[in-house]
Amino acid sequence: MTSGSELKNQFLVAMPSLDDEHFGQTVTFLCEHSDEGALGLVINRPSDLSVANMLGHMNVPCEINLDQAPVFWGGPVQPERGFVLHTLGSTWESTVQVSETLAITSSRDILEAIGLGNGPEQYLITLGYAGWDAGQLEDELLHNAWLNTPPDQQILFSTAPPERWEASLGLLGLDPMILSADAGHA
Repeated sequence: MTSGSELKNQFLVAMPSLDDEHFGQTVTFLCEHSDEGALGLVINRPSDLSVANMLGHMNVPCEINLDQAPVFWGGPVQPERGFVLHTLGSTWESTVQVSETLAITSSRDILEAIGLGNGPEQYLITLGYAGWDAGQLEDELLHNAWLNTPPDQQILFSTAPPERWEASLGLLGLDPMILSADAGHA
């Protein structure tokens, strides 16, 4: 069984057979994993809300054009809670470093910096998150719901959202057309 330290800072790539309204054909960046459970952010489901609109709703000044930057649906848990997944750089009030190059922040100060054009070099904003209870993610992995792979910042920040799932499968050398529900079982 995979330990939490091996799953943190991983992409969870939904298997083509995962027929779930929330997680079918998703890529989730796993931010935290322990004996108590796991937390991840879906990175390939942009919402209809732009960063500019979200900042406006929060009365956060926006001095740069963020009309085309989407806010992502991060998962079904606490959809009113926001997270910024970003490259390291400045220090924010509520930041948790996830890897040598990535962190998540949930405080307003990073949104203010983004609105002023002083935010992290690369970032992705989500509302909500994906959560797993103790042992639930491991069980889903054993039942071929997910594949995991180290994350790729090109996919995370530069690949078009509709292409992130296939690109993430490509990290594993896989073509979604050849995968089945029984992959990995002898």
